[in-house]
Amino acid sequence: MWDRENLYRLHILCQGWRYLFYDWHWTTDHGLGENSQHMANVAVIDGDKVLVTAFQHAVVPPPMCTYELQLQQAVNQVAFHTNPKHSGDMAVLDADNRISLYRYGDCLPQMDDPSVKFGVVGGNGFKAAVETPYLDKTYSSSNEAMNPLGLRFLTWLPDGSFLVVGQGQHAAQSVLHHLTAVRDVAGAEEERLNLRLSVPVDGEVISLYCSPVTKTVALQLTDRRILKYLWEASTPVLEPWRSSSSSAVQFPYRCVQTSITRISGEEVILGLTDRCRFFVNDVEVASNITSFATYNEFLLVTTNTHTCQCFCLKNLSVKALQASLSSAAAPSSETLRKVERGSRIVTVVPQDTKVVLQMPRGNLETIHHRALVLAQIRKWLDRLMFREAFQCMRKLRINLNLLYDHNPKVFLENIETFIRQIDSVNYINLFFTELKEEDFTKSMYPSLNGSSNSQPHQHPDQKKVNLISLFYCTYCLSILTAHVKKSPPELEIALQKVHDLRESVTPDVQAVSAEEALKYLLFLVDVNELYDYSLGTYDFDLVIMVAEKSQKDPKEYLPFLNTLRKMETNYQRYTIDRHLKRYTKALGHLSKCGPEHFSEFLNLVKDQNLYSEALKLYPSSTQEYKDISDAYGEYLMQKQLYEQAALILARAGIFAKALDAFQSSGSWQQALCMASRLGYTKDKLSSLARSMAGKLVEQRKYAEAAILLEQYTQDYEEAVLLLLEGALWEEALRLIHKYGRLDILETNLKPAILEAQKSQLIFLDSQKTAFLHHKSRLQVVRELKEKAYYDMPNCPELELFSETSSVVTASDMNSKYSHSNSRISARSSKNRRKAERKRYSLKEGSPFEDIALLEVLGESVRAVETVKEIHILLKQLVLFGYDEQAGALQQVLEEVLQLMETSVPEIWTPDLQQSSVNLVLGPNSTANSIMAAYQQKRMMPPVFGCEMSGRVVGLEALQALLPSNSCTVTELWWFLAFFDGVPS
Repeated sequence: MWDRENLYRLHILCQGWRYLFYDWHWTTDHGLGENSQHMANVAVIDGDKVLVTAFQHAVVPPPMCTYELQLQQAVNQVAFHTNPKHSGDMAVLDADNRISLYRYGDCLPQMDDPSVKFGVVGGNGFKAAVETPYLDKTYSSSNEAMNPLGLRFLTWLPDGSFLVVGQGQHAAQSVLHHLTAVRDVAGAEEERLNLRLSVPVDGEVISLYCSPVTKTVALQLTDRRILKYLWEASTPVLEPWRSSSSSAVQFPYRCVQTSITRISGEEVILGLTDRCRFFVNDVEVASNITSFATYNEFLLVTTNTHTCQCFCLKNLSVKALQASLSSAAAPSSETLRKVERGSRIVTVVPQDTKVVLQMPRGNLETIHHRALVLAQIRKWLDRLMFREAFQCMRKLRINLNLLYDHNPKVFLENIETFIRQIDSVNYINLFFTELKEEDFTKSMYPSLNGSSNSQPHQHPDQKKVNLISLFYCTYCLSILTAHVKKSPPELEIALQKVHDLRESVTPDVQAVSAEEALKYLLFLVDVNELYDYSLGTYDFDLVIMVAEKSQKDPKEYLPFLNTLRKMETNYQRYTIDRHLKRYTKALGHLSKCGPEHFSEFLNLVKDQNLYSEALKLYPSSTQEYKDISDAYGEYLMQKQLYEQAALILARAGIFAKALDAFQSSGSWQQALCMASRLGYTKDKLSSLARSMAGKLVEQRKYAEAAILLEQYTQDYEEAVLLLLEGALWEEALRLIHKYGRLDILETNLKPAILEAQKSQLIFLDSQKTAFLHHKSRLQVVRELKEKAYYDMPNCPELELFSETSSVVTASDMNSKYSHSNSRISARSSKNRRKAERKRYSLKEGSPFEDIALLEVLGESVRAVETVKEIHILLKQLVLFGYDEQAGALQQVLEEVLQLMETSVPEIWTPDLQQSSVNLVLGPNSTANSIMAAYQQKRMMPPVFGCEMSGRVVGLEALQALLPSNSCTVTELWWFLAFFDGVPS
């Protein structure tokens, strides 16, 4: 009787109280061939019939079929030949333990053909099948009568022999029989099966699979062990299936479907349980698989999330497959496809793109999985089968750019083959219209195995559409499409080809007419745009032809065309180009119209700012060139581009305006050159030099101003005074001795250096006082914040504080300054930095007082280090005998430097100063040095005696490292947060 809980279990009680039970599970009998000749046959057992469907030709669900085979006994099992050359051949095991062989012929019988029965067909498509006894009388004993289903798992090996599993001597033992077909006598019609070998198996075999590719046979036992049968050896043996680590493979659970394939070159066994658990060897890679199939290097699976996924196993590891099958992964659109709930894979049609699925209600559906489609298209393109690839891409809506992008070099070398195979103007036009300047093998259709045949074409500077052109009259519309699709579009060339087609096509050439070509062109391009382009060809016949086809009103264009016809050729083309706003071309035509039109030419240049283009149209020696340069110089002066204007004017010989422009740009040397070209007198040149010297003094360029006064006005005394004012002591001393004015030493030089010594003393003293004050205040602020830190309760927000951080939480800071930040964000970067500095007030008790103190202390250090003229001043003091003043200045300078040098480790902690790559930190730091130190984790100070987290940088510690005018503390904080350096 049938089991009430397990629907596919049958309980049998025999005489003598012998008890048997049988378990059934669903399996799909289909051809295992990898070529298109085996027709993707799938067999269904229907009592004493075998229903066979050839999915290569038709997709019909059971009980319909392509043809049926009638046997005398009920059928127990169907096996297809595992040799790819004979993958259409079938072996049928019936209830009498007899095997009928059906060999596939050249054509298929009709489904209702009465000759298809008992396995004998004659010449109607199947060779005469042979009905032979299965085994000798040893296997027709009473033992077999007690166990009528004892023979199972019929497998047809590639060499034509058979494997079948029988019952062993004990209940938990099986026997693997290896059978070969031999003839009893020479020339006999019947064959019989001989027992080549019987191999005992310690356990019950629950599945047997032979791979048609690797020819490996794998057996699964009830204890989930996997055995490999080495049937090609001289003495076939059974051995455990071992993984790459040489360990024996054992499924964690019993699998109802097994298969053999290669993953990254390693042969593995796949298994699927009735609970949707999927294994590769003994590794569970998924728990939601409802069915699977292997095809070439691809693995297809259906999942309980109603998807069909396809994976290329060529360069895919088991871990990568496991990750791709996980629910958290997001497969690409190429690998995944939605299917109906409960769909299961029946078969994959070889050398095609069809995957046949069966729904829970029994009907069949065919899908074209994108991964298989693209793989097949790539194979066709590699074989230069452009027609098959094009038809498939057009039918399944694959972007036609792949025809070119798959291998640009091969496509361009075989473009004539492509045209001949497609042999359709409409299809070629469709190909052209889809072309885009994009590599679709990288964007839309990347290869699943990680490799691509796509190669850069031989002309990388040319565009894709520009390269694909074939000039045949038969494909005139395709050529027009190519010109329209070029970047930029070549509409003038397309229009000219239409015009040539009307005039030069002979009657014996099969080509489209000019009217058809023009009508097609109007379909691709806007009529008004095409009319403008036709006008730009200066061919009035072509213009009228386009205007007539465009259904324009003749009153709109005929008066304008008649007016143009009466004009001189160059002025006519100038008028057309100006009408079309092609001003550069218009200038070229107008420049050929003679001097009487030059004023119009110059007005057009000024209106459209075409000065550079206009200068190219006239020789530099002409008056027109000079007039254009004059206008160009005035234009640049208005734009305050004084130096460029001066160069243009000087080149054209307009020296007076060039002199003014050089003066405005500050190029006093060039201004003097222009004055020389203008023949300035000595007095006029002196006046010019004095005027320019005054402007240089305003810019604090004392040395240059002194040169002008000395060399061009001979006013060396005023030059010396300017040098003294600019603290240029040595140059001033040189001029004093050059001109023998030693009296200036007593009247001006010595008082000036003494005054400078006093100013430097005052400056250094003020810096020292301010530095000591801010340093002591910083120490007080740090002590107060350290005390406040220990008084606060433990909370997660404390991780945000560094040694110098303010005692406020991040939320408090955000709420307190959110309004300020909203206003600051709209300002310029300079004002933003200024507003940022205002936040760090030196007012006692302010939240960021320590940050402000660090900034001021850093500025003091930099201010003292940048005083470069002190050493020159000291030399002058010693030179003139002011040893006491020089010693006083030297002493104060050393004290200030010593103070700052000893204070730096106290203000900027030693941890921030250390770096194995000599990084610049502290007051002389830069943004690059801060980031380098941060990456090496050497810039983080301790937090009040506790080790600071490697992921937290205090806000004030960052501010201490900020260089002047580099970036704000907020900018650097978020910069480090981007690299996961600080909490967001």
